[in-house]
Amino acid sequence: MQVGYTDAFKRQVKRLSRRYRRIRDDVQPLIDRLVSGETPGDRIQGLGHILYKVRVRNSDLPKGKSGGYRVVYYLRTDTDVSLIAIYSKSEQSDISLETLLRIISEDA
Repeated sequence: MQVGYTDAFKRQVKRLSRRYRRIRDDVQPLIDRLVSGETPGDRIQGLGHILYKVRVRNSDLPKGKSGGYRVVYYLRTDTDVSLIAIYSKSEQSDISLETLLRIISEDA
């Protein structure tokens, strides 16, 4: 499985890394799972694309996965996945479907 990153995802990681120094280390186990062919998380319905949202622990905050990050990824093909969004649950409650569609269309 090949894992790619949208420009929006890269910007979000850069912004979050100013506050959460270990964000890249926290996301790496998810990337490893995606590379091995797993599809963790919950499928997001109603978009016409195969998107999943998964909880990722924030090791900079002692709140476990519930207060951690949310990562949204797009299963493009059987061998291609794109990480499209990441946000901290303590800063943002959810991400809109319109925002996800905009990110996908910008990356196309």
